[in-house]
Order: sequence, then structure tokens, then C-alpha cells
Amino acid sequence: MKVVICGAGIAGLALASCLDDRGWEVVVLEKAGGPRVQGYMMDFFGVGYDAAEAMGLLPRLKELGYQVSEASLLDGAGRRRAGIKLAQFAGTQRGRLLSIMRPDLELALRERLSVDLRFGTSVKDVVDKGNGVAVTLTDGSVIEADLLVGADGIHSAVRRLVFGEESRFLRHLGFHTAAYRFDDPEIQARVGDRFCLTDTTGAQMGFYGLRDGKVAAFAMHRTESAALPDDVPSALAAEYGSLGWVVPRALAQCPPAAEVYYDVVAQVELPQWSRGRVVLVGDACYAVSLLAGQGASLGIAGAYVLAEQLAKAESIEDGLAAYERVWRPVAEEKQRVARAAAKWFLPVSKVQLGVRRVALKLARLPGIDRLVATFVGGKPSAIINVG
Repeated sequence: MKVVICGAGIAGLALASCLDDRGWEVVVLEKAGGPRVQGYMMDFFGVGYDAAEAMGLLPRLKELGYQVSEASLLDGAGRRRAGIKLAQFAGTQRGRLLSIMRPDLELALRERLSVDLRFGTSVKDVVDKGNGVAVTLTDGSVIEADLLVGADGIHSAVRRLVFGEESRFLRHLGFHTAAYRFDDPEIQARVGDRFCLTDTTGAQMGFYGLRDGKVAAFAMHRTESAALPDDVPSALAAEYGSLGWVVPRALAQCPPAAEVYYDVVAQVELPQWSRGRVVLVGDACYAVSLLAGQGASLGIAGAYVLAEQLAKAESIEDGLAAYERVWRPVAEEKQRVARAAAKWFLPVSKVQLGVRRVALKLARLPGIDRLVATFVGGKPSAIINVG
């Protein structure tokens, strides 16, 4: 069997690895000219952790990951107002949690690939032939395959070509977000091994200390507009410049727009994830948004489930149907959790800010910590069998 996977992000690379292990001939397409350096620090847990273990990926992820001691909320002078120990949250996950930069997770997935990985190209046209697909690429070449997979994110080209325009499937959650990295040993030292987040309403920035004096910046603000700014560094300065602490210094070191991840915060909702010999996986069909904190986890786990169901089924069509039957309830539950958490993730008033501080203090209590973990991450799932 031959598969074309559009998208060399987390879901696409995970699926390529899983199908390669099961004997498929795999071609991966990526429109970017090379591996992307932009991205967030992620708390990686849940079903994705299970899938990574089943794939033999955990030792490398632990090598690349970071030990984050606490998520701290700081005021404009840098004083701690509230926080939660990561070890406490990890305890609610039976210790099965690690923190890792998104580019490093993609690196770990790429390292184990032995497939045809093509950067600088994407899908231009798709013809479903019943027992296969003809995929025309943006470079003009055509690939005949048994299956096409769209793993190309919330702005999926495959989804647009096969299922319809993006506006039909995106649910905007009322936020824009950004992430970038910069060199600043002084800020890195002040952050230390914590995730430091401004304790603010309407807009907030957060910082992780990385290796070699580097810092990862995370930003999110509320807006009803779905339009992205033309000048990203200037837009960030305008939105976040008044937040205090190290924020102005970090904004002054914002790199050019090409080195900044910037997008709307949105979910993707489709009535069906496959059509003929074309299927979607990851954010292309069930984006949960960063509010759920499990996009990477669900990307890897969904890819693993898709590969497993294709391997078990008597036909590709049966495998695609089983994948959606098994995985859709998990993805939709995480989407509901993310929507419920939206107002607490970034409060809109000082009252909500105070309530969030109290909730974090109460989260230290036995029993309450598990309620908070369920509110943040949703119900535990046992879809992946790790033996």
C-alpha cells in the first residue's frame, strides 16, 4: 500500500512512522522549505504519551524535554501571585507528563523516519479514482497512491480541496496567539525552570527558560477578529507592550515575522473525517486549540489510532470508518473541555483573575487537584494499549 501524507508536523510525522512500521510505502509532503523552528513549549501527556511509549519514542522525548518546576503567575513587578507545581499535575497523570518544545518533538519524530520526505511542496489537486487517488503537487508532478492523508493543520489544503472552504469548519474561540524564541541569559536566569506567565486580563505573555541562555515566549490576547496582522512584531508590541515585568524587553527582541508563530486560536469541526480515499488527521479535522493543552498529544495519538485501524481492517474504507468511530468521541470531548476553559485561561476581569488565583491555591488540596486536572485536560482515555 502507498500513502501520501500532506504535512510534516506532529500528526503527519507520527502517521508516517506508524505506517512505515506496518509496511506501507510513505511519501510525506511539507510546504515549508525545511523543518520549522517556531512553536510552543508543550506539556505532553494523556493518550499522546501512551502512543509515544507504544512507538518507542519516550526515551528520546525525555532527552529533549525540560524539567519545569512550576507554572507561576506574576504581576507587573515580577512578584508571584499564584502558581501550580508541575509535579502536582504530573501526579494526577501518574507521572506520565513531560515538557518539550514543539520543534524538538518534531525532530524526535523525523529522526526515526526512513520515508520519502519532501520539503517545499504541497498538494495542488486531488482526483479520487475509487481504488486510489491521483495527487498533483505544487511542483507539477503527480503521485498515484492508495490513500491521501491531510495532516496539514487547521488551514489544511487537503481539507479545502476535498471537503470545502475553511470558513465552513473553523470555530474561532476569540483569541490570537504567538510564540517565538530569543537569546537573553538575564531573562532566562530570572525565569529559571518555571513557566512564568503574566497575571493579567485580556492579554498575557509567558516565558520558559531554554538551554544556552535562550527563552521561549508565548503570547495570547482576546480579539473577535479572525484577520491576522500584516506586521506581526508591531502588532505584538501594541497588544502586549503595557504588561510590565520583562515583557517590554522580550518584545524588543522579537524576531522577524518569518520566525514567529502567529495564528488565530480555533477549533476544527467536520461532520465526517474521510471522503473516498482521502482522510484527515490531527488539527486538520479535530483541532482542539491550545486551550486544551493537548493538541500535540491528540495529533500523535490520532495518527497511531488511524494506523492501527488501517492495519486491522479488511479494506482501507473499513479502516477509515473504524478510525473515526474510535477516535471522534475522544477528540470531541477534549474540544468541549477547551471551550469551557476559555474564560479561565485568560480572564476578562479582575474578579475572574482573583477566582483563578483562589482555584490554583485550592488545587494543592488532595482530591481537588484531580478535579482541576479533569477540568484542564478532560477525562482520561485508554484508547492506546501500551502493554
